[in-house]
Amino acid sequence: MPSPTLKQLRYFEAVARHNHFGHAAETCAISQPALSMQIKELETILGTPLFERGPRHVRLTGFGEEVRAQARTILRAVDDLQAMARAAQGELTGRLRLGVIPTIAPYLLPAVIGRLMRDYPGLDLRVRETVTPRLLRELDEGRLDAAIVALPVSEPALTEVPLFTEEFVLVRPAAEADLPVPRADSLHRMRLLLLEEGHCFRDQALSFCTAPSARPRELMDGSSLSTLVQMVGAGMGVTLIPEMAVPVETRSADVAVARFDAPRPERTIGLVWRQASPLASRFQRIAEAVRDIARDLATTRRAT
Repeated sequence: MPSPTLKQLRYFEAVARHNHFGHAAETCAISQPALSMQIKELETILGTPLFERGPRHVRLTGFGEEVRAQARTILRAVDDLQAMARAAQGELTGRLRLGVIPTIAPYLLPAVIGRLMRDYPGLDLRVRETVTPRLLRELDEGRLDAAIVALPVSEPALTEVPLFTEEFVLVRPAAEADLPVPRADSLHRMRLLLLEEGHCFRDQALSFCTAPSARPRELMDGSSLSTLVQMVGAGMGVTLIPEMAVPVETRSADVAVARFDAPRPERTIGLVWRQASPLASRFQRIAEAVRDIARDLATTRRAT
């Protein structure tokens, strides 16, 4: 009896993740008929269907759910084996899948990518930008090697290494630049523009802005910090953004930036990875590089 191949398991996992053969084929960079054929061969080998196929979607069968759990374990073990081989070479080479949250990626990634490409020319860096819950899920599933997120994440299976701390600043219409900076306990009475549900920065901002017994007077959601700042420039309310985003997001908007009185709101950004990863020592080196970059960016901001 033939055994399932790693290729078949990777294709199967992609279909299970997307619930769609076409999207899975795009992710795997093959044609949909070729992927479908591999899935069919896998079902033949295992002797039972793995998916319920509908006209617009596919769903895992009960047996398919069991196979998915095993496939994840197998694929993660293979990835760790490859990572062990890279670690044994003494240099950070080969594929590195790095996740980054959207409120960090546009402001930090260009410098990080440039530094890593310079220091590790043999590195094949793959970047994934999405919200924290998805990054943590993909780390757990072995689809990411490490991620830059806001700490703490409080996941026992992950190592957390702090990188830097940054403040939140208030962004309001330029016409309000000379007004006193509102206290944290008065922000709940203002029209507050925040990122949509799922972004950890939204929760962090709310924890600072919301009085213990009150919610903000009116919340409006945006899909990105850029959208929020432009909405503020149009007079729709006020928002909070991380200090790192200020030079990029406020340069083309009619807004004013103000710092809060102490204690100022802030967040800690860190690098996380699976504790079992053989590349832990290499991630420590990456963490040092990101710390240096963040320090340089902060120095440049203060000088301008």
